[in-house]
This record gives sequence, structure tokens and C-alpha cells, in this order.
Amino acid sequence: MPSDYPRDLLGYGPTPPQADWPGGARLALSLVLNYEEGGENTVLHGDSGSEQFLADIGPAHIEPLVGARAYNTESMFEYGSRAGFWRIHRLLTSRRIPLTVYGVGMALERNPEAAKAMAAAGWEVASHAYRWINYAGMPEAEEREQMQRAIEAVRSTVGERPVGWYCGRVSMNTRRLVVEEGGFLYDSDSYADDLPYWNHEHGRAHLILPYSLDNNDLRFSTNGIFTAEDFFDYIRDAFDLLYAESAETPKMMSVGLHCRLAGRPGRIGGLARFLDHVAAHGDVWITLRRDIARHWIAEHPPENGR
Repeated sequence: MPSDYPRDLLGYGPTPPQADWPGGARLALSLVLNYEEGGENTVLHGDSGSEQFLADIGPAHIEPLVGARAYNTESMFEYGSRAGFWRIHRLLTSRRIPLTVYGVGMALERNPEAAKAMAAAGWEVASHAYRWINYAGMPEAEEREQMQRAIEAVRSTVGERPVGWYCGRVSMNTRRLVVEEGGFLYDSDSYADDLPYWNHEHGRAHLILPYSLDNNDLRFSTNGIFTAEDFFDYIRDAFDLLYAESAETPKMMSVGLHCRLAGRPGRIGGLARFLDHVAAHGDVWITLRRDIARHWIAEHPPENGR
């Protein structure tokens, strides 16, 4: 077989590394809130049509309304910033649970009160690009300029430069541009593992913290799950299996949330029940993604790990 195949299908194989999480924790748990409302596709932002993804009206992908505003779709996103964000904020801050926000730059700029609340809570705000759009066809120079705008948007609204990156709808240039930028500890544009790993494709070792689209409330918009109990059942089962495996090899788990999805009153109870379930386990490290990255860099540098 050719040795220059660009994908790594082996990973850690049968012998994943001992993560050595702080305090001897068996599992590192990362809760992530995608803050996108106000950065999505709309003609108000100069786009050709309305948003196609993750509106609360059925399948994850919907046909856009071209050349006009889609008022229903816009209002579903507005629910996220007006109500859903604050409901999730109250739940997590009342329990003092750390959270990483994937913050879309334009969305943060349009809701400075939410950005201030993130900072006041001590949450990490990683960059979720400047817009919540598909970057696949974007010219490289434009994507580079948008990356700079995204960094500055987090810095100006939250008060510190982001050290994590997650685009979601990437281009063929995205990861290389992240590496070239040089100020990021990690990116999460991967779903390839249960542990962090090093990528060597762009001239230097670059840390990947894999994310999850299955332990993710986006399933509410795919018709994959409907009730809070469905959501709780799935992420609880994922947690239980990873926790059991972690008796031998500690693992990492990510849970993805969206203001306009998990922030609905009929759904947030599933997240609350999951947090209760996790709290019954004393050896779980609930933490920020940047802290996982710093731990991995210190304990598993690239010369010792894949």
C-alpha cells in the first residue's frame, strides 16, 4: 500500500496511552456550548440566503430561502441568544461547572452581554470561526482574514485571546491556517478518537482535541432524539461505557450543546440529569478544553506520543 496516504487510520491502536489525568481521574469530561446565534447565514449579513443547518424545524439540513429573510429560522436562532443561553448559563453556574464555549466571532459581537457573562463565569471561549457558515469553498486569503477577525472578536468581547479553535464546516485550508497562525494550543475539528492526539501534517506538531457530534444536542434537529430523556439516555450510556473502559485506560468525553437546542425548557432537564449522574462518580475531571490541552502537552509531548 502507498506510504503517503494522508489519513491516519491506525491512531493509538490497541495500546492507547495512559492519560494520567490530574488527581488520578478516570475520565476527562468536556462540556461545550456552541454560541452561533447572530453569525449564521442570512441576507442581513450579505449572504445569498437563509441558514440551512440546525434550525429547530426537523432535519439538520433544510433548504435555504434564497434572496430573502427566513423569519421563522431567524427567530429560532434568536431564541438561543435571548433565552436558551441564559437558561444553560443558570444551570451550569449554579453548579459551578466549567464550560468551554465555541464562540462565533460575529455572534459574540452582537451580544456583548452574553460574552461578558461567559468571562465572568470563568468559562473558556474558543474560536468557532468568525461566521457560522460553510468555509469549504472560501478562498484561502479570505479565510485567513476571517480567522484574524474571529480571534479579535473573542479578544474584544471576552477579554482574552482564544487558544482553542473549532470551525465545524471546514475548508481544505482550515487546519493549516490554524497551525500557521501559531497562537492556538489545539483545534477540535476532528471526531477521530477518545483521546487527544498529535497531527504532523503542516510543519510542526499540532494538538487535536477530538469533539463529538453524537454526544451532541444537534440530534434534536435531526429527528434522532425528541425528549430530554432520549438525550440523557444516550450521553449517560456513552459516559458509562467510557468510564468503565477508563478503569484500564483513562479516556476523554465531549458533550456538545447549542443555546437554541438544549436551551429549550423541554430539553434542558436531560442535561441536568446527566450532570447529576456524573456527580455520583468522584473520579471525573470536568474541565475546560484548554486545560486538557495543557495537560496533554505537558504529559504527552509529541516526541513521546503519536
